[in-house]
Amino acid sequence: MTKLSIIIPVYNVEKYIRPCFESIFKQGLNDRDFELIIINDGTKDRSMEMIADIIQTHNNITIINQENQGLSVVRNNGIAVAKGEYILMPDSDDLLIENSLNPLLEKALESQADLVVADYLSMTDEEIEQTNTSLLQKTKLEYKEKTGEELFLQDLNPYHCFVWRTLYRREFLIDKKLTFVPGIYIQDVPFTHECYLKAQKCIRTSWLLNIYRKGHESATYSFNIKKAKDFCTAIAKTWELTRLEYLSPQIQEKLREDVYTSFSMIIWITVHKIKKQSERIEIIDFLKYQAPDLWFRNGTKQKLESYMYHYLPHWFIHLRYFYATICRK
Repeated sequence: MTKLSIIIPVYNVEKYIRPCFESIFKQGLNDRDFELIIINDGTKDRSMEMIADIIQTHNNITIINQENQGLSVVRNNGIAVAKGEYILMPDSDDLLIENSLNPLLEKALESQADLVVADYLSMTDEEIEQTNTSLLQKTKLEYKEKTGEELFLQDLNPYHCFVWRTLYRREFLIDKKLTFVPGIYIQDVPFTHECYLKAQKCIRTSWLLNIYRKGHESATYSFNIKKAKDFCTAIAKTWELTRLEYLSPQIQEKLREDVYTSFSMIIWITVHKIKKQSERIEIIDFLKYQAPDLWFRNGTKQKLESYMYHYLPHWFIHLRYFYATICRK
């Protein structure tokens, strides 16, 4: 039986894809124990050429070529064909720390946890080049078993909903019908919240798994109205989880606070990054359409913002923009 499926998206990452692939084959894993699913999402550069020799060297690699459909569809398609007991979904511009994955996989298989959540390091390209990454693992593999609710309350940071730091039990994803919202930016947020809320047995560890490349996001992820609307959809999908019947009051409260964090972020981004007034109005209207029942009640500020969002949305975004403009001066 295949123990692990690693799903790698490939889209315009020719500078980073080879180090990513090389790190996967430095994990102390036998090729018979895992499969590597490469999904070429219509890349327009030389990404596939950069790893051609690696592909030819290993017989546990599957390549899926598709027109560009975005990361959500890539991951959904990868999950649909995966055969491993567990699934890992690294980003193709990041790295796995050498020999970090095998101990986590062994613990996952032994415990049959729905989720195994590890830690990571953030490093620039220059820092990675100057560091012997094989020496980065300075912690022992210590872990704590938690329920999904405990993991949600104690460990989920709405700013850090990173899919690539987690091993997912494949049958858990299938049984709970957990998929990514197709075609949206920040698809990790609703997916991670739903996984934590529906998981039963989880493992949390400070063991380092990934190196997250920082510093090159701005060119790739410059904000625009399309991404603003995607963010609104992510907020709406996360808000939908508040309707789950089995949630405790404590879970409900944190979930609403997490959504409020995202709500505050999209408002800040809209007034600071979107220059056209017509587009700012379009974004707030789109959010209202996607999440018509969005309402926050924790404190006067949340109540006032919720009231204006529902009854004076254009005034709300105008006032926030006016205030932000004054603060810039």
